[in-house]
Amino acid sequence: MPNPIELLEQRQLRSDLPRFKAGDTVRVHFQVIEGTRRRVQVFEGIVIKRQGSGARETFTVRKQSFGVGVERTFPLHSPKIEKIEVQAIGDVNRAKLYYLREKVGKKARVREQQHVAPVSSPGVADAEPAEDHPEVEGGEEQVAEAPAEEERS
Repeated sequence: MPNPIELLEQRQLRSDLPRFKAGDTVRVHFQVIEGTRRRVQVFEGIVIKRQGSGARETFTVRKQSFGVGVERTFPLHSPKIEKIEVQAIGDVNRAKLYYLREKVGKKARVREQQHVAPVSSPGVADAEPAEDHPEVEGGEEQVAEAPAEEERS
């Protein structure tokens, strides 16, 4: 028999969230309550960490605001988060990007991942023809060579 706490947490999980990881640039649309007013505030920055699991999972977003680093931790499955937009996918090799805290200005940027179309293995039925790929034998690109200069005597 499943634990009743786990059943309660399963119902609180959101399924409308995009996939993102540390290093990605995201825009978090978060509801802010000020007195009797409610408004949506957008916080855009780089995800420096994700931690926890289930309903308790959180992620921390860092941005530079007027030369000062600002970090904010959001509960991932909170009903106060209206939506999360992934602006760019970062090319990083770590799960926690704490080293960005010491960086300032252009050095605090994360390299964006290049979107390269996947190339399937040769011999696969839905593979593209070899003529389109210069790496494949027989599909070399034709490069026009510049005419060689003649020696003047």
